[in-house]
Amino acid sequence: MTNFGATPEARDIAHHFHGYTNARRHQDVGPMIIEDGEGIYVRDNTGKRYIEGLAGLWSVGVGFKERRLIEAATRQMEKLPFYHNFGHKSHGPAIDLAEKLVSIAPVPMSKVFFTNSGSEANDTVLKMVWYRSNALGQPQRKKVIARTRGYHGVTIAAASLTGLPFNHRSFDLPLPGVLHTTCPHYWREGRDGETEEQFATRCAEDLEALIQAEGPDTIAAFWAEPVMGAGGVVVPPKGYFQKIQAVLDKHDILFVADEVICGFGRTGEMFGSTTCGIRPDVMVMSKQITSSYVPFSAIMMNDRFFDPIADESDRISTFGHGYTAGGHPLGAAVALENLAVIEENDLVGNARDVGAHFRARLETLAGRPLVGEVRGVGLIAALELVDEKAAKSVQTVGRLGGLMNAAMQRNGLISRNMGDTVAFCPPMIITREQADDMFEIVEKSLGEVEAEVGV
Repeated sequence: MTNFGATPEARDIAHHFHGYTNARRHQDVGPMIIEDGEGIYVRDNTGKRYIEGLAGLWSVGVGFKERRLIEAATRQMEKLPFYHNFGHKSHGPAIDLAEKLVSIAPVPMSKVFFTNSGSEANDTVLKMVWYRSNALGQPQRKKVIARTRGYHGVTIAAASLTGLPFNHRSFDLPLPGVLHTTCPHYWREGRDGETEEQFATRCAEDLEALIQAEGPDTIAAFWAEPVMGAGGVVVPPKGYFQKIQAVLDKHDILFVADEVICGFGRTGEMFGSTTCGIRPDVMVMSKQITSSYVPFSAIMMNDRFFDPIADESDRISTFGHGYTAGGHPLGAAVALENLAVIEENDLVGNARDVGAHFRARLETLAGRPLVGEVRGVGLIAALELVDEKAAKSVQTVGRLGGLMNAAMQRNGLISRNMGDTVAFCPPMIITREQADDMFEIVEKSLGEVEAEVGV
């Protein structure tokens, strides 16, 4: 029985099983409890205020406590709190949002399918890919390719697409037929004397070699984030996606762009596909679509992808897939208002301007002894920390990143380290002055870590 007289921390330890957490260690250290948020700031249950430097989980684009989203949610709850889209049913917010998304797509798109999270969306796309191959009379064409260090979610299929070890270990993943190719991180993966363009060419050659080894007629689709998020904020080298796209076009392989982090302004354009010059057949969107005020996601597709699926659903009488809350009217209404806030306040332009300003300030840290690389685009950036700069190496993976993350939190900045990469992805409403405040905490924290490790 719950002990309501215990502290919130004790009650959390007693009954709350957390994601992305060492469950046993959590029983020792307990939770940080966030109770309030406004703008770019959150407060914990002791009253301490923090800059939310990762926008929650790369997602609260318009900041915390945006009244327009709260009011949009309230209006929709009062009018139609729930309805579904099964069996030829629909409702206004879903219709309006699908039309809006198609209208702002970076390449011609046709249809939108609604889901509840990025993981669910990527999982659904893989099912659609298989369904489509069967519709085309190509039952052997079921393999898909993603990238090492890519992140596409945590459901069984999405975690298989993800190219990170901890999403596979002890889960018996990835699934058969989900393959991975080279991560396009020039600083980390480039060879001595290899130019950025040569590295991009090698990445495309690696993809071609994998396709040939598996059999071109067995490969259905390729998955990629325009800019990798959870894999360490990896910005692709110039020309990379153009070379990758040429390989895919040669073999008639679908391109799925995972815009879950990049979409709706994060890269300084409305979509990361525009920033990186991608021509996707399918786009997966979540997180900033509602600024995470409501769980919601969407899959946008072109006719090349949709038409065979529609024909197959006609042949066998239905498309046997959908979610109770897919296209939920509350989420769709909040998404529409969220997009209006982004557009009317030019938050895409703000992400581009403030992001460039913040990255310029981060670049001043490049000469510090623990800083291996500063990277980013738009309003997403990272510091990669190393023990040996020349070798780009660390003594213990995650030690420096963990120390830096802890120091920043002590100093009033919440972020997240992926190993020894510390990421920055604040709400897109952040001002230059607030970005300067964030940088000062980063600089102070780096000095503390340097002193702690003795450099």
